[in-house]
Amino acid sequence: MLHGLAAATAALVLTALLAGLGRTLMLRFGRKGGDTTPHLGGIAVALATLGVACAGPLLGVAELGPGVAPLLAAAGAVALLGLLGDLRPLGLRVRIVAEAGAATVVVTLAGLSPGTGALAVLWIVFVTHAFQLLDHSDGAMGAVAAVTALGLAVCAIAEGHPGHGLLLSVLAAALTGFLLHNWHPARIHLGDCGSLFTGFLLASSAVTVHTGAPGARTGAELFALTLLVLTDTLLVLVSRHRAGRPLLRGGGDHIAHRLRKLGLTTQGSAVVLGVASLAATIVGLQFHDGRIAPVAALPLALLVPVAVVLLLRVPVYGPASRRRTPRARAPQSESAPVDLARGRG
Repeated sequence: MLHGLAAATAALVLTALLAGLGRTLMLRFGRKGGDTTPHLGGIAVALATLGVACAGPLLGVAELGPGVAPLLAAAGAVALLGLLGDLRPLGLRVRIVAEAGAATVVVTLAGLSPGTGALAVLWIVFVTHAFQLLDHSDGAMGAVAAVTALGLAVCAIAEGHPGHGLLLSVLAAALTGFLLHNWHPARIHLGDCGSLFTGFLLASSAVTVHTGAPGARTGAELFALTLLVLTDTLLVLVSRHRAGRPLLRGGGDHIAHRLRKLGLTTQGSAVVLGVASLAATIVGLQFHDGRIAPVAALPLALLVPVAVVLLLRVPVYGPASRRRTPRARAPQSESAPVDLARGRG
């Protein structure tokens, strides 16, 4: 318990320091054009999470436990992939293949059957990109991901995976430390390195922790834990398709943008998303404990299309948005959206 608190505190402080240092260095040596907000803050989150998680075994005060080391290696590889994408645009196909390869390693070592493993790999890649898409508004990604990580940490400990629980707690603390710099007005953004690392680590940990658990209960729990990011992804895809916009090009059409159109501030929209994620996480924990039957996930699933339909009524595109053109430019937000194949959404 004491080691867990110390590790979380170390991750929070280390991330805050590294993010601040990284911002200073990037503004001094890597500034381009008029962009005054660096997009490489994910380096701090990845380094702090991996470093603190590995420090326990190296210092002899804690063990990672079975399956954690390969998960760290795979997540580190995805973070490196994201960093390469931040520095030089990578094709979407290259990114998906690399992420699927890393997910396959995790799923294979988890001992899943080929059929279940294939579904798990697809789910990991999808959730990884769903979290990446959420990195579009100051504080949104950090708030939602930190809450989700804490919820998964509780599940991991309850399932007898203290190593995974410690890792997820460290990730939540690192994201909290990053929020000190990413809260509006953001001084640094996660970028692909941090968003892909976070999404992959959350999705892969969820699969690993729930290996061997009842299928219906696990499905309902994981659906609840990722309810917000899945809703946001569905909203964006449907919205862009209806407007005749390229599906893979970023824009100000996410939940946070629509909440601001309704009058909330940027900070307020991040808080609303965080609270909504907390509510969904609590429901997920109720599924995990067996206090709610898995069948209750069906009415919960109906909330997704209802929310999408209601949010689609909030206008976010200009009058020329219905022209189907690959060069259509999206409204700018704090995190300037670009082509998903190059990184941000």
